[in-house]
Amino acid sequence: MMTRLARSVAMFTIVPVPVRVAAEPTPAHGAQALLWLPAVGAVLGAAAGLPATAVRAWAPHAGLLGAILAVAALAALTGGLHLDGLADTADGLGSRAAPARALEIMKQPDVGPFGVVTLVLVLLADVASLTSLRGGAWTPAAVLAVAAATGRVAAVQAAVRSVPAARPGGFGALVAGRVTIPAAAGWTVAALALGAAAALALRIPPAWVLVPQAVALATAWLLRRYAARRLGGVTGDVFGGLIEAATAVTLIGVALR
Repeated sequence: MMTRLARSVAMFTIVPVPVRVAAEPTPAHGAQALLWLPAVGAVLGAAAGLPATAVRAWAPHAGLLGAILAVAALAALTGGLHLDGLADTADGLGSRAAPARALEIMKQPDVGPFGVVTLVLVLLADVASLTSLRGGAWTPAAVLAVAAATGRVAAVQAAVRSVPAARPGGFGALVAGRVTIPAAAGWTVAALALGAAAALALRIPPAWVLVPQAVALATAWLLRRYAARRLGGVTGDVFGGLIEAATAVTLIGVALR
C-alpha cells in the first residue's frame, strides 16, 4: 500500500520519493498510482490552501493575495502537470481538426490560443472562488482539499474499462480501461464523504459542498465523453484537463453558496 501511494506521489507531484519507486511504471503500476491520486490530491489541496488560511488569519483584507498564493502553491506542488494537460486538451479540441491531427496538436510543446485562454479563465475562476469563500480562516484549505480530491476522482472515473486510449503510448495508454467500476465508485463515495465532513467541520450545510462536487463530476463526465468521441479515446492531457475542470467547478460551486 505504501509503495503504491509513493508511486502516485512520484508520478503526480514534485515531492521526492525513492528512486526504485519513481522508476518507469508498468500499466499495473500506473493504474495503482492513479487509484491513490484522490488521496494525494486531498493532501496537496490542504497544503496548498495553507497560505490562504494564513493570510485570512493575519491580514483578512488581503484575501485575494492569499487565494493567488494557494492556487500557485497547488500548481507548484504538481509541477504544473495538470495545467499543461488542460492547455493541450483545449488546443486539441478547439482546433476542430480530425482526430489524428488534433492529437498531433496536443503533443506539440507550445501552447496555442485556445490553451492560453482556457488556462487564464480556469486560473482566474480558481482565484476568484477562493477569494469569495465565506467562513473562517481554515475554509480555503478545507475547500481546496475537497476540490482537489474531487478533480482527481474525475481522472479515476476516466480510466474505467469502457473508456479506450486515444493513442498507443503515453499516460492515457498506461491507465485507460484499467480501473474497475467498483473502484471508481468507491473513490467517488470517499470524495463525497470528504466533502460532507469538511462541510460539517466548517459548519455549513453539506449540500453546499456535495452539490458542487456532483456537478463537477458530471461536468467532467461530459467533457470526457466529448474528448473520447473527438479523439477516439483519452490521453494523459485529457486526464489533466478533467482534473483541472472538476477542481474549478467544485470551487465555483462552493463559492456561490
